[in-house]
Amino acid sequence: MRRFAAVALILVAGCSPAPAREQYSTGGDPSDSPCARVVSAIGYANLMLEPKGREERQHFEDAVIGRLAEARGITLQFGDRLPASLKGAVETVRTTTAGLSRNDVPRERQVALLKQYRAAADQIVAGCT
Repeated sequence: MRRFAAVALILVAGCSPAPAREQYSTGGDPSDSPCARVVSAIGYANLMLEPKGREERQHFEDAVIGRLAEARGITLQFGDRLPASLKGAVETVRTTTAGLSRNDVPRERQVALLKQYRAAADQIVAGCT
């Protein structure tokens, strides 16, 4: 009986799926280009942002915060697979969107983070094209 239990335990452990990598997005193919995914998320967020240089006029309503949160998730998931030359920009997008994807951040801080985010996001877009 112990032998049966041991064999069953080995079989169950051997059939368990490997731990999944952190996933922040759905609908994508694992073979998708990391640059395409991150640049697309940045572009999608940009659709709701005031033009560059007008960050002080940005309204940080839920829709904007949601798009920036999505850009954060995509960057968390795919950023490590971007070219090494973009490592600093990826880290800046991650840290700035950590604040920009919350609605309890003071407005002055949101504007400052948005300016930093924009510069890093632009660097990623340029480095991926």
